[in-house]
Amino acid sequence: QVQLVESGGGLVQPGGSLRLSCVATGFSLDVYAIGWFRQAPGKEREAISCISSEDDSTYYADSVKDRFTISRDKNTVYLQMSSLKPEDTAVYTCAAEYLMRIDTAQNMCLRLPPDSGAWGQGTQVIVSS
Repeated sequence: QVQLVESGGGLVQPGGSLRLSCVATGFSLDVYAIGWFRQAPGKEREAISCISSEDDSTYYADSVKDRFTISRDKNTVYLQMSSLKPEDTAVYTCAAEYLMRIDTAQNMCLRLPPDSGAWGQGTQVIVSS
């Protein structure tokens, strides 16, 4: 069974750090692009960071550039989040799409078609003092 499971969310103070994990089971991430997306209450889903398993190339949204780092270790993708701000509060979800369909990390973040890819259930991140 193809499954993505996120973990690592929680409550953190502004300026703090968290590391999210996305574990893939039932399939290998070796030929996939993987992305982290987030959705805050009342807002649209935002693509924040993606990585290609082919060459580990990455893409970051401007809102998280220089604060967040995406990485992959076999079938787990991490999102290291630092200098967290209250506006980072959201449900964070990982997704994977076959590289043959999406081609690059940037496309994964910016051009993933609706209802495409495998998605996890999400993990809540709350940044508050």
